[in-house]
Amino acid sequence: MTARIIDGKAVAAALRARLAKQVAALPFRPGLAVVLVGDNPASAIYVRGKDRAANAVGIAARTICLPMDVSEEALITQIARLNADPAVDGILVQLPLPPQIASQGVIEAVDPDKDVDGFHPLNIGRLAIGRPELVPCTPAGVMKLLAEAGISLEGARALVLGRSTIVGRPMAVLLLAANATVTMAHSRTRDLAAECRRADIIVAAAGRPELVRGDWIAPGATVIDVGVNRLADGRLVGDVAFAEAVRVAGAITPVPGGVGPMTIACLLENTVTAALRRRSGN
Repeated sequence: MTARIIDGKAVAAALRARLAKQVAALPFRPGLAVVLVGDNPASAIYVRGKDRAANAVGIAARTICLPMDVSEEALITQIARLNADPAVDGILVQLPLPPQIASQGVIEAVDPDKDVDGFHPLNIGRLAIGRPELVPCTPAGVMKLLAEAGISLEGARALVLGRSTIVGRPMAVLLLAANATVTMAHSRTRDLAAECRRADIIVAAAGRPELVRGDWIAPGATVIDVGVNRLADGRLVGDVAFAEAVRVAGAITPVPGGVGPMTIACLLENTVTAALRRRSGN
C-alpha cells in the first residue's frame, strides 16, 4: 500500500488564484504589514516568501524591519502606529522574538481586527465559542487540505499531536467543530504510539523530527504533518517518518510541499477577510 499524497502546493495555488480574482474586483488594495525583528535567517526567508505571495495576489505588502535589540516598548509603539494606519488591514509580527520581548504582550498589542495570524486572545476566544473570524493560519490550512482531499471528519477519530496555542489547540477546536472525536496528545502522553494507532486522522505538530513512525499509524489513516525540522545533514523533515508512513497511511502530506504553502495562502485569505470586514464596518 502506498499513501495518496496530499499536494499542499496545488491546493495553495488554487486558493491564491481565487484570492487574486477577488482582490482584482475590489475598489481598493488590501494592506498587509509584517514586522520583522532582528536578522534570523529563517525568519527573513519566511517574511520574503509572505511578501512575494501577498503582492502576487494584489495585496499591498510591506515589511518593517527592527533591530534585534529593540525594546518591547518600541515594538509595541510601532504596532500601535500600524493599528492606527487606515491603509493597513492586516498586521503580522514574525515569531520568534528576541528574549527581551514578551511575545504574548506583543500579540495582544495587535488590533484583533487586524490580527491576520489569528493569535490574539479575542480571536482565539471567538474560535473556541464557535464564532470564528480570523483563524490561525496553519490549522485553517490543514482543514482546507482535509476538505480538498475528501477526508470525512464526521465522527472520525482525530489525534492532534502537540498542544501549542498556535497550532495544536486551535486545530483541536476546528476538528471538534467539524464533528470529529478529538484526542490531544503531547510530550507527557502515556503510550503515544498506541494513541496514534487508534486515530483515523493524525495531525502531527510536536516539533520533533520524525517522531511518528510508520508502525504508529493505522493502515489507511490520514496523516497531516505540520512539522518542519532541519537536520544536521541539511535535510528538511517533518514530525512524521515519511518513508515509513507513506507505506501505511491512506493519505499523507509531504514536507516540504504540504502544510507550509497552505499557511501562507491562509494568511493572505485572512488579510482579504480583515480588509473586507474593516472597510465595510462589520
